[in-house]
Amino acid sequence: MYDKSKLSELIRFARVDAGSIVIDVYPGDGDWTRLFSDVVGPEGRVYSFVPTEIAELRPDQVDRMRTLAKESGRENVEAVSADLVAMQEATPPADVLWLHLFYHDLYTPLIQARGATAALFNRTAYERLKPGGSYIIVDHAAAVGAGTSDAQSLHRIEPASVREEVEAAGFVLDAESTILANKDDTHSIKVFDPSIKGETDRFAYRFVKP
Repeated sequence: MYDKSKLSELIRFARVDAGSIVIDVYPGDGDWTRLFSDVVGPEGRVYSFVPTEIAELRPDQVDRMRTLAKESGRENVEAVSADLVAMQEATPPADVLWLHLFYHDLYTPLIQARGATAALFNRTAYERLKPGGSYIIVDHAAAVGAGTSDAQSLHRIEPASVREEVEAAGFVLDAESTILANKDDTHSIKVFDPSIKGETDRFAYRFVKP
């Protein structure tokens, strides 16, 4: 999805280092899980976390992550699946919790069907991270003033709303990156539209658990 320089910058931004314990929430094809696996090395651990909410819709997701974990050199990867709000029971305390283009889905009926909400998940994330741990959120930006209203229709969310919600759970905003920003994005087009797909204006926040 990104060129090597942006990948490297995002990994540095997330503060994923050798020996880190990382939870990759909704890993998709596993690209980030693989990258994190390479960085954390044999002393680290990557938990490829497939929410039950997603696994019920796409049953192959868990199997794909289990297959990934069996790849050569992936002994530090473990595939895990549970309800979003039960993540802290299915994973150990982590140094980094990674959400890439997923936070907005917390406002969709699919994710909320089992009781998950943004507020509940943010509290779960807070409990799951070690003190000083990083909660990284990268997502498609919605227009100023849109709040969460475009989460279902356009798969976008306003950065200010995300910050307010995450800080309400006890996190502190530590850094913001504009490496994925696109000033030419009108914020009015669905992210899958061919005219903007892969080029959406994206924000990246790093929150820290005090």
